[in-house]
Amino acid sequence: MSRLPDFEGLALFAKVAEERSYAGAARAAGVSVATVSRAVSRLEARLGGRLFNRSSRRLALTEFGERVVEGAARAFREAQGAEDAARELARRPRGIVRLAVPMSFGLRWVAPLLPDLFRLYPEIAVDLHLSDATVDLVGEGFDAALRIAALPDSALVARRLMPVTPVVVAAPSYLARHGWPARPDDLQPGHCLGYAYRARRGVWRFAGPDGAEATVVPSGPLRVTNADALLPVLLDGTGIAELPDFIAAEYLADGRLEALLPGWHLPGGALSFVTPSAQARPAKVEALADFFAVRLSRPDRPD
Repeated sequence: MSRLPDFEGLALFAKVAEERSYAGAARAAGVSVATVSRAVSRLEARLGGRLFNRSSRRLALTEFGERVVEGAARAFREAQGAEDAARELARRPRGIVRLAVPMSFGLRWVAPLLPDLFRLYPEIAVDLHLSDATVDLVGEGFDAALRIAALPDSALVARRLMPVTPVVVAAPSYLARHGWPARPDDLQPGHCLGYAYRARRGVWRFAGPDGAEATVVPSGPLRVTNADALLPVLLDGTGIAELPDFIAAEYLADGRLEALLPGWHLPGGALSFVTPSAQARPAKVEALADFFAVRLSRPDRPD
């Protein structure tokens, strides 16, 4: 005998007692009369006593059935209440969302959006994990992630939100000392700074005019796990680095950095909202996906 209670048997027994009819219980439960009859018989065999006295016209609880029915009805109501609460939770955006986000992008573009998110969805809370390292969504229990990278796990589902363009930059003081490079071959690898989590394994692969290609392997004095850590060395004029546009934009706009190699491009990427599965996603995760899709696609997004 299974150690688990016979929940179906208890529920259908309680329904028969309420309806005073096998047929009425079957209609209310949306099952066949035979299913109800088997469930009650199974429960009687399991409990070791008869639950109903049956005749051609009448169905009545036995004394044993009278003792059992209250607990069975209570278990049925509690299970029904648990299901109703779960359905309501699935429909309404509420609860904690564990969200993994790259650090620099999270600080610049996700954190400033959170006040609006909480005003729009007051029953959502966010456990925000900021790191440039790629987390294991399933293994580490994350509901979702914003990623600027290729997706090595094909089981993950990605919703593309916005393009991200890499830019090779240097400070005017560096260019004053070493000159403006015209082609990738003019870059000095020993002056090029590295980023540990770039998708292309530390090699800058350029595409240029008329299908030309070139590669540079950075071997400069600094390699970091967060692109913001490159900025002091860059601004000091010590080297050249690749930055995503959402970091580089403000420094290019005020002239503290210059974009290099016009006409040559590194492979572009995209920011994606990633979840372990697209099926049966909770409302809180769907709400976050829709919110970021709208807010990060506006004209004032990173450009």
